[in-house]
Amino acid sequence: MYDEDQLLPLSGLQHICFCERQCALIHVEQVWLENRFTAEGRIMHDHVDSGKSESRGDVRIAFAVSLRSLRLGLVGKADVVEFHRETLSEEKDIWQPFPVEYKRGRPKKNNCDKVQLCAQALCLEEMLGHRIETGALFYGKTRRRQDVDFKDDLRDEIEQMAKGFHSLIEGRITPKPVFDKRCPNCSFLSYCMPEKLDGKKSAQQYLDTIREGK
Repeated sequence: MYDEDQLLPLSGLQHICFCERQCALIHVEQVWLENRFTAEGRIMHDHVDSGKSESRGDVRIAFAVSLRSLRLGLVGKADVVEFHRETLSEEKDIWQPFPVEYKRGRPKKNNCDKVQLCAQALCLEEMLGHRIETGALFYGKTRRRQDVDFKDDLRDEIEQMAKGFHSLIEGRITPKPVFDKRCPNCSFLSYCMPEKLDGKKSAQQYLDTIREGK
């Protein structure tokens, strides 16, 4: 169990899932750079960050729900948590939590979005004492929801990722860059300089390249 002052931003799990160096630049070096993609995502989140709630039949909807897990050492917010009424008997109903995370683009091939959503569910489970089996990702480009099952392998991945996140922050060391297919659309490309600093060239080779104007 972590103490309150040891809690890290839940959003950092998505950063470390995408790229450990990006995660360290944001959470260790306190760097934030925005491009069109991050700006569009921020604007989309502004629309659901009201902190209000509403009801639609058998569904209650809460916006900007505060989250915390002392076990994982995470703190953050869920864009939306729906509570679906389930009737167990004539005298008893329960409200099943169903987190929904909003994303600007399209479904990704990697697990980054699913990791963030499932981590929200794990926080809710700890807070409410109720197991949550599913949630959904809403993508702005497709205007559709993608349901996500919170299976054991995804839960285990988050457990290990949360530990790695804490170790990265405690170590205070930013990993070296590696240039790959993730880099061109990353807002940190000009700051990170993975093509120049990916370790394939020595510092002397890099200086020689600058002097030669290449």
